[in-house]
Amino acid sequence: MNISINGRHLTVRQDLRDLIEKKLSKFDRFFPGGADASVTCRHEHGDKIIEITITVGSTIFRAEEESDTFKTALDGCLSSIERQIRKNKTRLEKRMKADLEVPAPQLEDDIVDEEVMFDIRRKTFPIRPMTLEEAILQMNLIGHDFYMFLDAEVNKMCVVYKRHNETYGLITPED
Repeated sequence: MNISINGRHLTVRQDLRDLIEKKLSKFDRFFPGGADASVTCRHEHGDKIIEITITVGSTIFRAEEESDTFKTALDGCLSSIERQIRKNKTRLEKRMKADLEVPAPQLEDDIVDEEVMFDIRRKTFPIRPMTLEEAILQMNLIGHDFYMFLDAEVNKMCVVYKRHNETYGLITPED
């Protein structure tokens, strides 16, 4: 697994880097074809926050935890990602076998110039056609309330979102 460890407004100590690499190596058994992991550590309001994003093919696993120590936050992230993998194991096995032929997408995370009034976090990712069920699965895996995707049936950009009553909604453009 390719692991990149970054600190936002802090320097990540070597002992924490070693611990992250050691604990992430247990996921190698789930991704025999390889995966990319991005780990971001930061301080916010006295809490220590770790965000882990694992990308394999077009599947993205994401978890973010905050705690009083980085070690506790790391353990929470890892258990969350492992839970995501186990919960969706059969669906993911089918998709990962197909995705192993496709190079892993690079997830870019940039912050706009600080002169701008809003703190905007930009992410880019490759778009591939997928079904509504795949989009809902991907949305749940990354832990967001919405997900934009290219609908394979109508070949249009659509947005699936989680509603307050635990159902899902779909936004499609008009013709």
